[in-house]
Amino acid sequence: MDSDSRARFAQSRLTKSRSRRQFPLLLFATPRERANLLWSMPPTPVARDAIPIPDVPHKHFTLVLVRDYASERVLLGEKLRGFGAGYFNGFGGKVEQGESIIDAAARELREEANIEARDLTARGVLRFIFDDNPQPWLVHVFHASLFDGEIAPSDEMRPVWFDVNDVPFDKMWADDEHWYPLFMAERRFVGTFTFTQTTRLVSFHLRTEEDLASV
Repeated sequence: MDSDSRARFAQSRLTKSRSRRQFPLLLFATPRERANLLWSMPPTPVARDAIPIPDVPHKHFTLVLVRDYASERVLLGEKLRGFGAGYFNGFGGKVEQGESIIDAAARELREEANIEARDLTARGVLRFIFDDNPQPWLVHVFHASLFDGEIAPSDEMRPVWFDVNDVPFDKMWADDEHWYPLFMAERRFVGTFTFTQTTRLVSFHLRTEEDLASV
């Protein structure tokens, strides 16, 4: 068994152990206690074919993370309104009809942070499946490090620089901490994440992959 296999096996054993310890508690818990226990259970990494993919059109989004190599910083934005308000994330949004994915990424960065990227590079594609939304999302993740303009807030996002080792994962989407290390390591990756009640991560599959269309 190679090191990757051992790591997956250990994670699987840990997850099953936690589930076994919590299952008796779920049987006798009140509805509120049961909800709290379910929310405390860790997400489960699973095999690629273990997550059923809904056979429906996906909605496409972009996400851009700007990196400052000289100061070892990454630029994130605090969402000020709408879906995800209060969370930090990269800059992005929905791909409009007739718009290419890279053009959408550039537009969203311009609208949300007031800068024009000169080196947008595709780094990943992530699928999100929600139990309270019948349409999955495909989020196209881009990297940028060179840009024109002065960073400024918009009515939707407040840009903030963070040290690359001090990213506020406790104020970000639950999937971010899983793929962020791959992004920072200059890897290309694809993954699928399943959520319940919009924000609780239940399971995921993530792998490095040169062919981003293979998500």
